Amino acid sequence: MSYYIPDGTTVTMNSRELVFGSTIEQMQDTDDIREDTAALQACLAKEGYLLFRNFHDREQIMKARGEILAYMSEEDMLRPDGPVEEGGIGPGNRSTIFRHKIIQDRFPSFLEVVNSDRIITFFERYLSGGVLSLDHKWLRAVGHGVHTNAHCDVVYMGKGTKQLYTVWTAFDDITLDMGPLAVNLGSHQRHQLKATYGASDAHDDLETGWLSDDPHEVTDMLDTRWASTSFTMGDVVIFGMYFLHGSLDNTSVRYRLSSDTRYQLASEPVDVRHMGDTPDEILKAADRKTMAQARREWGI
Repeated sequence: MSYYIPDGTTVTMNSRELVFGSTIEQMQDTDDIREDTAALQACLAKEGYLLFRNFHDREQIMKARGEILAYMSEEDMLRPDGPVEEGGIGPGNRSTIFRHKIIQDRFPSFLEVVNSDRIITFFERYLSGGVLSLDHKWLRAVGHGVHTNAHCDVVYMGKGTKQLYTVWTAFDDITLDMGPLAVNLGSHQRHQLKATYGASDAHDDLETGWLSDDPHEVTDMLDTRWASTSFTMGDVVIFGMYFLHGSLDNTSVRYRLSSDTRYQLASEPVDVRHMGDTPDEILKAADRKTMAQARREWGI
């Protein structure tokens, strides 16, 4: 599969047009330094992310994908006149983040992938110690017209160590029109953003964790740029808690299947809200500020 995206290719994020070679660029893989821990650490510090192609075994991903799609078929989420394995969007166009209990009960092959020796061994080497993964796994089926707005993960899971890492995993061959991950290059180096928005909590003091629903506002505000690419099953992107990201619009007729899972040193503090049997039932404070109110106070 060719990942080359010609300049002039247009995509959208919340219906705002982005043009490759102008307002968005191609993400670059880091496969050539995969075994060089020092180089990987330097790259993540500079670029904000690592991209590994075919990190997970394709057959394992397909097995997990089969379990997910079988469940979606039972729930009448898929196009009734198409093959289940296509993942075609049904009449209801029902995007979902699968509940923790469903993942535990129905998707053992998914858990085998995201808890595999392959990913754990990588982080043990990268972090030089024993690691754990948060129990809370975000597994998404993203429908037509849906995207994710710009945000940093620290506002959702910042009560433990800040040396927590997100792994975004493709559970399909995801083309640009399916709404893949988009990252905001340079955002992890914006100190004012880190000290204001990055010090907040979407459960305790913010009504929403989205910094902005306008990708152009983000780049103007932070003097940054967006990047994205197409993905194949088993590709992963790794980034830290202060790296701004979102996703492009899914303008296709197929669900985008992807997951976000988190890894850290086992010896570091853990955000216990995302551990245990009900990590997706976090209580939220009643008197949280709107993002507009918070941004006025922050001056961003």
